[in-house]
Amino acid sequence: MSVIERLTKASHLIDMNDIIREGHPTLRKVAEEVQFPLSDEDIILGEKMLQFLRHSQDPVMAEKMKLRGGVGLAAPQIDISKRIIAVLVPNPEDHDSTLQEVMYNPKIVSHSIQEAAIGGGEGCLSVDREVPGYVVRHARITVEYFDKTGEKHRIKLKSFNAIVVQHEIDHINGIMFYDRINPEHPFAIKEGMLILD
Repeated sequence: MSVIERLTKASHLIDMNDIIREGHPTLRKVAEEVQFPLSDEDIILGEKMLQFLRHSQDPVMAEKMKLRGGVGLAAPQIDISKRIIAVLVPNPEDHDSTLQEVMYNPKIVSHSIQEAAIGGGEGCLSVDREVPGYVVRHARITVEYFDKTGEKHRIKLKSFNAIVVQHEIDHINGIMFYDRINPEHPFAIKEGMLILD
């Protein structure tokens, strides 16, 4: 049984055992675009990835399934080299503006000159260690992607939402977050760079 067949079985819930860790060759590959119309497997895979994020953010399910909390997951992290990402970034002040999407073949079509980084650094479900330093990214991006029906979307993102999506798009391009930390000066701040809480 292939990885995708196992992960998309109706009874299977994605958990930490399905997530590959740094050093695995799939994490360094440039993933392949998915073809439309999507296969049932690709649609189910996207739904299962989003379901994993929901479970990881639910204290009861996370404890029961021993999940680390996550806001994004890319298909290469579950050893499937396809350009599929799922993001679930809750907005506690406004539930309607929660970023919740499965993106097929996402790409950044424009970005701000201004850069941004998360003050506490970034983490990754595929990295079981702390990596100190600012992960320098674009403060604002415009992303194009397709949904599961094949409809094309273009959305503008800023701040934390923009950083989450850039982190996941890096995964489908074989890039790890710590590749973007300055090795000589991990906490260097460029002029005009936003540091997010």
